[in-house]
Amino acid sequence: MIRAAEISDAESLTRLSFESKGHWGYPASFFEAWSKELTITHEYINQNDVVVSEVDGTLVGYYSIVELKDNLDFSGIIIKKGFWLEHMFVEPQAIGKGIGRQLFNHLRQKCLKRGIVELGILSDPHAKGFYEKMGCIYLREYPSTIKHRTTPFLVLKL
Repeated sequence: MIRAAEISDAESLTRLSFESKGHWGYPASFFEAWSKELTITHEYINQNDVVVSEVDGTLVGYYSIVELKDNLDFSGIIIKKGFWLEHMFVEPQAIGKGIGRQLFNHLRQKCLKRGIVELGILSDPHAKGFYEKMGCIYLREYPSTIKHRTTPFLVLKL
């Protein structure tokens, strides 16, 4: 079942974020740098479009869409105002079982209903292939919050 996130989901979504990212074997120092961005708060759920996937009452994945009202200068690059996929995570044991595809198809329909014609994605390098399979266009690499690392920038055009 796919549904809107509730305030009570915040702790579970934070746990899911860290576990899903941990699937790729990143060192602890990366998680220290990502701590704030991987933590989902009540305020975050209230302020953004957060959608969860449940199987038998257990959260197995989620995504969130954010809108940047103004361009953002980040590490010397400009992240353009507009709509962005900020998070898409799936529980490690559910990876490869179609949850990500279901969430992405839901995301695509939500964007169409909201009139979003372009969605930016700064992807984890391990997820780049998934987004390309889902029809996103790879544009270039952006600097990451982790030194000497880059993040793929893709766009979904609707």
